[in-house]
Amino acid sequence: MGKVYLVGAGPGDPDLITVKGLKCIQQADVILYDRLVNKELLDHAKSDVELIYCGKLPNYHPMKQETINHFLVKHARKGKVVTRLKGGDPFVYGRGGEEAQALACNHVEYEVIPGITSGIAAPAYAGIPVTHRDHGSTFAFVTGHLKDGEEEELRWESLAKGIDTLAIYMGVKNLPYIVEKLTKYGRCVTTPVALIHWGTTKEQQVTTGTLATIVENASKGEVKNPSMIIVGEVVRLREDISWYETVLREQQEALAANGS
Repeated sequence: MGKVYLVGAGPGDPDLITVKGLKCIQQADVILYDRLVNKELLDHAKSDVELIYCGKLPNYHPMKQETINHFLVKHARKGKVVTRLKGGDPFVYGRGGEEAQALACNHVEYEVIPGITSGIAAPAYAGIPVTHRDHGSTFAFVTGHLKDGEEEELRWESLAKGIDTLAIYMGVKNLPYIVEKLTKYGRCVTTPVALIHWGTTKEQQVTTGTLATIVENASKGEVKNPSMIIVGEVVRLREDISWYETVLREQQEALAANGS
């Protein structure tokens, strides 16, 4: 019997993977990887590794979760070292818990290797700390796939009134709905909001506004997934500490200078 590693690949910047996560890539006989995994990480794999793409697009899932679970069990039973490489952290909206359950039910040995989740890393690269003593002491990870219903109404009321900073995953498509619920339950329309597209990568783009303006700003900027939505007073700190744009600009200038 082999072994499965459920590995968080981090938020996009390949340098943000953990040392242990990188070792799991290097030692793997089989790697099942998702769409949001930086493909540069696969360059560290063995030359004879078997790569299996498990990516999902919005409204299009080429491989069902049950099939992924089946592959993990099947290859482990062949005595292979299997690395399940997932963007961000496997247990933060990554279905890593479901995969761990499937492995446990089939008596397959496994380990979970946490990764840096985009709910923290993307705002950090945008100059937004999710907590700050003067602006926000509480934060929450939220899925943007919430639907209407009594239970969800109660959740939005709690999120609007009880949490300083919201990090909302997979929510761009439902941005008008999210804004509606937060303002309905008392979040001030002047609350700042940031949309961070492809956070921590060279393609990172940040769109800001308030709950009153962010839907229009997102439409004008044609913001798409993958993007993190950050809601809270901490977004204002971006004006002072948006460091990553400077890094990217310096890199571009260095490349231009070397090219000339």
